[in-house]
Amino acid sequence: MTDSQKQPMPETKKLLFLNRKAPYGSSLPREALDAVLMASAFGQQITLVFLEDGVFQLKKQQDPSAIEMKNFSKTFAALEMYGVSAVFVEQNSIQQRGLTLDDLLIPAQLIQSDALSLMLERQDQVLSF
Repeated sequence: MTDSQKQPMPETKKLLFLNRKAPYGSSLPREALDAVLMASAFGQQITLVFLEDGVFQLKKQQDPSAIEMKNFSKTFAALEMYGVSAVFVEQNSIQQRGLTLDDLLIPAQLIQSDALSLMLERQDQVLSF
């Protein structure tokens, strides 16, 4: 194979996923997680931020059986296998909902609103779910 026949390597992009929705009110939270795993499988640099009611996506001991929905929270454990380690929870959101980092399924870092604004500016693309 000559150099002209080789396929160019895709460029790595910095993608930030904003997760704003409660885990079982719509399909968006599950779709966001699927998109994160797919993008990371293609070698993209992923950052996850949970804010507003999205912080509930990471809450331990979820049981959506009463509303007849499938619990997808265990899938968050796959993030580490996919190399996704930049996981943040917006500080005001978690505090307003009475949660702490100990209440979460996976390790996450607190981020304040002003630091989040700076982080958003440094991304190639921001996807909001």
